[in-house]
Amino acid sequence: MKRETIVEKMKDHTPAIIGKQNLTEYSILLPLIEKDGELHLVFEVRSQKMRRQPGEVCFPGGKVDAEDWLKQDTATREAEEELGITHDEISDIYPFDYIVSPFGMIVNTYVGFLSCAENRLQPNPDEVDEVFTVPLSYFMETKPHIHYVNVEVKPQADFPFHLIENGRDYRWQTKQLEELFYIYDDRVIWGLTARVLYYFVQMIQSSGME
Repeated sequence: MKRETIVEKMKDHTPAIIGKQNLTEYSILLPLIEKDGELHLVFEVRSQKMRRQPGEVCFPGGKVDAEDWLKQDTATREAEEELGITHDEISDIYPFDYIVSPFGMIVNTYVGFLSCAENRLQPNPDEVDEVFTVPLSYFMETKPHIHYVNVEVKPQADFPFHLIENGRDYRWQTKQLEELFYIYDDRVIWGLTARVLYYFVQMIQSSGME
């Protein structure tokens, strides 16, 4: 292959995550709602019928489907289905950051405002056991508890140790993951939900606005 061919290909290339085709992409919505004169965040408790993470606290969201024109559409569609609201009841939707999980996921996050009252929310029982709200001010005033999980690399039995330097004595890295926990009344908010929440609060506080 000629140099010129490579140069032309590089000019047309848009950088992306290497191995992205092996990652599953999701979108979630951080829903804000007016309650008792202040903003609250809406959380879901995942149904015990769910195969993954039953009973855990999360934000509305789901897997990005091929028919979703925008990744934001996934977040709003899932919020409508899970909270029992209409598209018109979600407004001022803005993209926040995204997470690339070490467990094979890309999670896009969005922030939006619900125009309905809390008693209008009608959770889908197939996916959501219940919904609850927490004042945004609580997270702005409360630091999460931090704990750690170690993720270790364990090669399979047929791994070709003879092909790498130091063979079976190769020093694999252990990655330490930070897990954040918010405790509100009897609710435990942790995992990816707490991580997204923490960085969202950091972002809005950094602006110095109230």
